[in-house]
Amino acid sequence: MVAMTESGHDLGCRLVVAGGEIDLHTAPHLRAQIHEVLAEPGVTQLVIDLTDATFLDSSALGVLVGALKRVKEAGGRLDIVLPTSPLRRIFEITALDRVLVLHETRAEALERISD
Repeated sequence: MVAMTESGHDLGCRLVVAGGEIDLHTAPHLRAQIHEVLAEPGVTQLVIDLTDATFLDSSALGVLVGALKRVKEAGGRLDIVLPTSPLRRIFEITALDRVLVLHETRAEALERISD
């Protein structure tokens, strides 16, 4: 799994990019990156880009739900980038597409942040 972070449109927004297989072995790394980003002063908006993800298991979904909880507790917003793919079906089957805000592209997610 590749994970990196970078600033979004403003100081209160961060982007976490994760790709490859996000599973029991790699999900803790993603969780750690998300916690590190959300611990930065003033960060209230988070975009997680899963465009290059090839596999997600229940531990990956748990990390995303945990991120949502942390962001909401801080009064912020979480957006997920996941283009239409077989992986997106996982969110539909688990009804997470009703809880998490999914976007087709990073640009679409970042545009929403600036609203």
